[in-house]
Amino acid sequence: MKKLVLPIALFLSVATPLGVAQAAAASQAQAAAAPAKVAALKTALEGLWIGHIDAVRKVVVAEIGGNSAATKTAEAGVVSNAHAIADAVAGFYGKPAGGKLFTLLAGHYGAIKAYLDATAAKDATAESKATDALTANANEIAVFLSGANPYLPKATLSEMLLAHASHHIAQIQQLAAKDKAGEAKTRAQMKTHIVALADALAEAIAKQFPSKV
Repeated sequence: MKKLVLPIALFLSVATPLGVAQAAAASQAQAAAAPAKVAALKTALEGLWIGHIDAVRKVVVAEIGGNSAATKTAEAGVVSNAHAIADAVAGFYGKPAGGKLFTLLAGHYGAIKAYLDATAAKDATAESKATDALTANANEIAVFLSGANPYLPKATLSEMLLAHASHHIAQIQQLAAKDKAGEAKTRAQMKTHIVALADALAEAIAKQFPSKV
């Protein structure tokens, strides 16, 4: 079984590699966005990203519990949340960027689901393959995100995305093993991590597009 064990960094964001976005950022050398507006953006994005981890957890619980109907319903929640995150990004970077992010988030979830299926089947080889897919997807997202926002270094994004993936893997293992205490700890860490992700996203967007916040 292959696991992702990586340090938790403090920065992540969502952007698009479109050259147009970088050009727009360069043209917006204006006063910083109002603190109240940045705070509001942080709150909104925190809700979306916490929604991501909560929606995925519902899928894990349902599948491990053998409830196919609940699994299907929970997966619809994951898709809806991914659309909401992508739409939030599209509001700043345009619909093509939002669409690309949705595709990448779908890949992220697809790898998580593959790992969940492998764990349920006790298939270590499939777990390893799914972990590789999560790793590749994290790097793809890091390239995508860092391509437009000058405040988001690719190395930091990669580290943060891989750490996020490791949380999902740990949670799946713990829920499958009925390790309630361990899963509760991981869940708390996931929330702290995802809030840091959302806040960094908001700060980076505010720096890049102060007039849009």
